[in-house]
Amino acid sequence: MPLDPAPASASVCPAQASLCPATVSTCPASGSVSPVGVSVCPVSGSVSPAGVSTPPASGSASPARVSTCPASGSVSPARVSTPPASGSGSPVASASPRPASVPDPPVRFWSVDDLSALDPDPFLDGVLRDEPVTRIRLPYGEGWAWLVTRYEDVRFVTSDPRFSRERVVGREVTTMRPVPVASQTAGLQYVDPPRHTRLRRVVARAFTGRSMRRLRPLAERRAAELLDGMARAGAPADLMEQLHGPFPLAVLRDFLGVADEDRQDWAATGEALLSAGAQSEERAREAAKATRERIAGLLRRRREEPREDLAGVLARAAAAGEITDDEAVSLAIAVQVSGGHAVRNNSGSMMYALLTHPGHLDRLRREPQLLPRAVEELFRYVPHRNGVGIPRIATEDVEVGGRLIRAGDVVYNAYLAANRDPQAFPDPDALDFDRDHLAHLAFGHGPHHCLAAVMARMEAEVMIGAVLARFPALRLAVPPEQVEFQRRGLIRGPRTLPVTW
Repeated sequence: MPLDPAPASASVCPAQASLCPATVSTCPASGSVSPVGVSVCPVSGSVSPAGVSTPPASGSASPARVSTCPASGSVSPARVSTPPASGSGSPVASASPRPASVPDPPVRFWSVDDLSALDPDPFLDGVLRDEPVTRIRLPYGEGWAWLVTRYEDVRFVTSDPRFSRERVVGREVTTMRPVPVASQTAGLQYVDPPRHTRLRRVVARAFTGRSMRRLRPLAERRAAELLDGMARAGAPADLMEQLHGPFPLAVLRDFLGVADEDRQDWAATGEALLSAGAQSEERAREAAKATRERIAGLLRRRREEPREDLAGVLARAAAAGEITDDEAVSLAIAVQVSGGHAVRNNSGSMMYALLTHPGHLDRLRREPQLLPRAVEELFRYVPHRNGVGIPRIATEDVEVGGRLIRAGDVVYNAYLAANRDPQAFPDPDALDFDRDHLAHLAFGHGPHHCLAAVMARMEAEVMIGAVLARFPALRLAVPPEQVEFQRRGLIRGPRTLPVTW
């Protein structure tokens, strides 16, 4: 059966990558951190699948997510919820229960304006402080939605199966864009288990430890080549043009199987797909069409020329009937968009954060072994996107943060606000490489945790480490306030990053 273009799907991971959503789990025995929708104990190497909770029978309690370290035997539940008896119609308590008679908060309009550099969104700061579960209306679509901002509440909603992505399909909801980025009919973004589990299992074959070990030396070589070229061109230089733009695309090309001559076309369509605003609608539609055609062609080639890359994994799964052709195309597009455009911007923001915190940069030069921990804190600290992503629909009445969310209500999770929740991260606006709590939500949480988080972490470590080693005196070539950032985009990051050395 021939592969035809399918609707575009994009997973905005927030690293964009990271790829660029279960949470970071920490092994109590080693203190190490593990990514991607599984809990991995680095001491033993054992892996446990991402937590997907199913409400038990009436009156019993079930952990929404439990991480177990096989080396230490310790267990860390993230949230426990107790559903009501079947047919009882009573709300389910989560954190901070309050009487159901509390009136709903007013609907706030959130314009999601462009922000300066790495400034947090003042709207999110305000609701996190004053009304952490509130109601909002966004620039496009219909109606209103709940907005959940506290760390624990976001983890609860994103891991509880009573909040469905699948129920969003075909429904008019308030949104940030005139057209959706992700396909609502194929791919991972708008499906729930068990279909989601089946699709995710296929894509996960490409994100194994073996594949990352194969990819890392290639990534290190790509970074070294790019920085050698920057050194030859001389200072000053634009680090976005010389490294953060081409590097993720080069890694993506190696991982997905994209030909060298197609690299620039893929970069342009990824940026167009993630543009915001009414004026971007036609550009986004054209980019989606071009991307679908390009991906479908790549998968057709992989059926004729099998390789051990993501395109090969998807093509084999489609040929075997594990996934449909439309699903294969949409899954590849998700990786293409988040793996190029999102990683470019997120890694650029990380470097800007370091260049504007010279003490932190000096410490990394003195203590290169600190880099993995520093990358985790940078993922928490950097605002990876504007606004919110894909919503969920409550399938029954659930109480969240003292507010009764009724069956059928639309719910958005604010990962950005959760990463600045002072109850989870003391002094959240500080960049602190010595934090005890590293389990940020930059890659999401629960079944939709970003599958490519492991790849995004690797890319960030490679880029920052290569820059520090190659240019020990690197610094901004202009005052920080003169660095130009993206405008009208879903993903935040510098447009240019002028540096000298």
